[in-house]
Amino acid sequence: MYFDDIDNRGTAERNSDDIFSKPIRAGKRTYFFDVKATKGNDYYITITESKRRQEFDGKAAYDKHKIFLYKEDFDKFAQGLEETIEYIRKISPVQEEYEGKNNFTDVNFDEL
Repeated sequence: MYFDDIDNRGTAERNSDDIFSKPIRAGKRTYFFDVKATKGNDYYITITESKRRQEFDGKAAYDKHKIFLYKEDFDKFAQGLEETIEYIRKISPVQEEYEGKNNFTDVNFDEL
């Protein structure tokens, strides 16, 4: 999604220097993958994790954590991330969930 295509929801905190932005909603968190450019027109990525929390007064606040990823590190970062994800998938496979189905066995009451 290009920055110009982003709707008004949540854009107040977005920087106008984003060239490309891809928000990923994942449960209580949202991850933003933003492409930015330096003054010398060199591109880099910022990855931001944003998590909504409630203040004591009931107002919403956001905890944000950001990393900057420079293009000379893209390959090493991608390789490390891929290896880490594969490791986790190998030792802890994802449990498939069945939508609309339960784990109960059909019972024939005539047999009881």
